[in-house]
Amino acid sequence: MTDADLAATFLSIGAEYERSRPGFPVEIAAAVAPDRVKRVLDLGAGTGKLTERLISRADEVIAVEPSEPMLAQLRRKLPQVRALIGTAEAIPLPDAVCDLVTVAQAYHWFEPEAASREIRRVLAPDGRLALIWNGPDPRCAWDSDAHRIAHPAEDDDDADAQALPVLDVPGFTQVGSIRVSWIEEISRRTYLDRWLTVSTFLAATERARTTMIGQVEAVLDAHPDTCQKDTLQLPHVTDALVYEAGT
Repeated sequence: MTDADLAATFLSIGAEYERSRPGFPVEIAAAVAPDRVKRVLDLGAGTGKLTERLISRADEVIAVEPSEPMLAQLRRKLPQVRALIGTAEAIPLPDAVCDLVTVAQAYHWFEPEAASREIRRVLAPDGRLALIWNGPDPRCAWDSDAHRIAHPAEDDDDADAQALPVLDVPGFTQVGSIRVSWIEEISRRTYLDRWLTVSTFLAATERARTTMIGQVEAVLDAHPDTCQKDTLQLPHVTDALVYEAGT
């Protein structure tokens, strides 16, 4: 299955994503927008998990997202945000109108060259791009075991996982990075439901999906930090990479 096929699985969900996916720590929004700006574009905004953190840091926040069910959740939650259907490769905004473009949990679905051209087009001359991801804390054994069920092909190098990522973005130069470690209190049921909003689960057959959820439940039943517990303490790391347009 291609990345495009996996990305398309998100077009049909909204409420499930809003209910079960984590938000973002306030420190991340403060790091990527340390000073108040006129206009921020949250690109691939989903249901507004990061968007809601940006409202206090800009005069105007615009959300662009290809999934109508996702945007319906964002509009309900954040009526003050201008929410538009669109993609990273075709952003429905004029040239040079954004001081900051943020992308949370979505850049890996973009076509890099086309998306970079569009982001550069809508950014003001001194604007910045911030790429943000929530990820598992590699020191948490039970969550790492669950991630291996969902993403068995990913590299399992703990040393690399504990380093801040380096990512080349066409036409941009990385100028900063930040990592925030935090703990989410989450019910066992919500943790299991969260996996059902992950692309590999969404794309799987019903039988395969049932098998994978059973494997995640077995991880929770086996680990002393999660066995027979209805409320879990889930560590996260959130990374933000900040870029300026190259000359």
